[in-house]
Amino acid sequence: MNSSTKETLAFQTEVNQLLKLMIHSLYSNKEIFLRELISNASDACDKLRFEALGDDALYEGDNALAVDVEFDAEAGTLTVRDNGIGMSREEVIGNIGTIAKSGTREFFERLTGDQAKDTRLIGQFGVGFYSAFIVADRVVLTTRRAGMGPEHGVRWESDGTSGYTLETVEATPRGTEIVLHLREDEREDLLNDWRLRSIVTKYSDHVPLPIRMRKSTEEDGKPIDEWETVNKASALWQRPKSEIDDEEYKTFYKHVAHDFGEPLAWTHNRVEGRLEYTSLLYVPAKAPLDLWDRDHVHGLKLYVQRVFIMDDAEQLMPRYLRFVRGVIDSNDLPLNVSREILQGNRIIEQIRAGSVKKLLGMLDDLAEKRPEDYQKFWDEFGRVLKEGPAEDFANRETISGLLRFASTHADTEAQTVSLKDYVSRMREGQDKIYYITADTFMAAKHSPHLELLRKKGIEVLLMSDRVDEWLMGHLTEFEGKSFQSVAKGDLDLGGTESEDERKAQEAVENESKGLVERVREALGERVESVRVSHRLTSSPACIVLGEHDMALYMQQLLKQAGHEMPGSKPVLEINPGHPMVARLDSESDDTRFKEWSMLLLDQAVLAEGGQLEDPAGFVARLNQLMLALAG
Repeated sequence: MNSSTKETLAFQTEVNQLLKLMIHSLYSNKEIFLRELISNASDACDKLRFEALGDDALYEGDNALAVDVEFDAEAGTLTVRDNGIGMSREEVIGNIGTIAKSGTREFFERLTGDQAKDTRLIGQFGVGFYSAFIVADRVVLTTRRAGMGPEHGVRWESDGTSGYTLETVEATPRGTEIVLHLREDEREDLLNDWRLRSIVTKYSDHVPLPIRMRKSTEEDGKPIDEWETVNKASALWQRPKSEIDDEEYKTFYKHVAHDFGEPLAWTHNRVEGRLEYTSLLYVPAKAPLDLWDRDHVHGLKLYVQRVFIMDDAEQLMPRYLRFVRGVIDSNDLPLNVSREILQGNRIIEQIRAGSVKKLLGMLDDLAEKRPEDYQKFWDEFGRVLKEGPAEDFANRETISGLLRFASTHADTEAQTVSLKDYVSRMREGQDKIYYITADTFMAAKHSPHLELLRKKGIEVLLMSDRVDEWLMGHLTEFEGKSFQSVAKGDLDLGGTESEDERKAQEAVENESKGLVERVREALGERVESVRVSHRLTSSPACIVLGEHDMALYMQQLLKQAGHEMPGSKPVLEINPGHPMVARLDSESDDTRFKEWSMLLLDQAVLAEGGQLEDPAGFVARLNQLMLALAG
């Protein structure tokens, strides 16, 4: 051992916090530590198998991959060992000494102090290795990366409190060995053969490579030790569905997704014919913290003829379904397939298309048969699914049917409706699906643009997710009914409006021509035009954008992000029946008329979520009006 290479390093602050939290929060389910360590070991073997496809020398003459579990009751230790890919010194520091993962800060900000809730958060974050400290007061990890010489072995050691030591050691076998020095009060429970075998069988029976433990036997009257496989060591997804119960599906999900929680739903399918592949796809119950990290690669595990090929094969599932976890096992792809080969591969495209249809079909079934569970799914992943209509034209109608929105038909933002629900409630003569986008739910709900539709009992979808404005640029119709924003362009109420109502509107427009012209002249270049409103019943004015213009709040967000926005002027609609507008019409002082017209416009811009060019001028005009009203 070369002591000159030994160094003591401190944990990241986040690791210290995480260890303390994990030990207290997960203790009631402490046996999961073994599941997590075996899962990591299995992944390491999978990664070696993949890298060895291009360099068989990495096997170093031993391609019988396995995970070994053994204990020493006298020493109080439990050991988990694999002959997988192993780690270099840099990889040990990166993977174990730090939490190099997006979402770390958000994770700690979301901690509540409620043990049950915080335990679920830990599962979302995925911190399998650290679970060893639930039962151990010292952990020693020795590893050597495949393809590197024995002199490049690395030993990592920590008591899980302040930091860890790292040193270079001689390591003849490749792979990773983790020795847990158990706490005194854990030894009696865990350091026995039957207990460890039962944990392996309960949590890791599905791992598709041997998990071995020592079995004592006698030969010629002499005791000998031999290794015995204690799990089924078969690919669960290749077994007939009739032979797999729900608990096995749930356990396998925790392994493949590195999630402590259970999945919300899953679909298991075997396709035979021109293409042969098996898919086992899961929808998590909770969104991972890195769901919105654009740099993080999300995807499925890809196998070819049961041989692991790669993690995060993003080509197998579109971006809007990046929350899906699971495996796809193909019989038609070559074993030496790479990420580059997957790009534009005909077989991959067909597998992807089939898998997407199965997944969307499962969600549709969930929505119909388990609406409460579907609402949970929507709360977690709805904003991601809204990316679908723009990304997946072939399945646009199906995705549209899965979308949910707040609406004037419901009382709260949490009560959502489907487009199918909306269409079933459309008024007689109504041929459009009306919606409005806004920065918040309350802004949408109280928008002046809804006044006439609310009076006539016409339902409006209330959209307040930032993705909604972009979504509606790609979602043009549903079941033959076109969408119309109530805040853009002319408001066409179709057959819901009677001939008498149209004539009454025309009469108001004719009577107000003089007022409209005066307001337009007063506002000058600030507006595209001024007209009598068809939308308003109780507000004095509102801003109306062009049909293809972006909402004012979105324009403002993009400007703040440094984007150049094309110059466009709004249309100001006024309500001549409102007392404020009637008072404006009677104003003979041109200066005061202009000031109040500008005040009317500024109010409408604010109501629409826009930002005023001259806030101080707005305040001054408002003060003048208040003083005038006060006499």
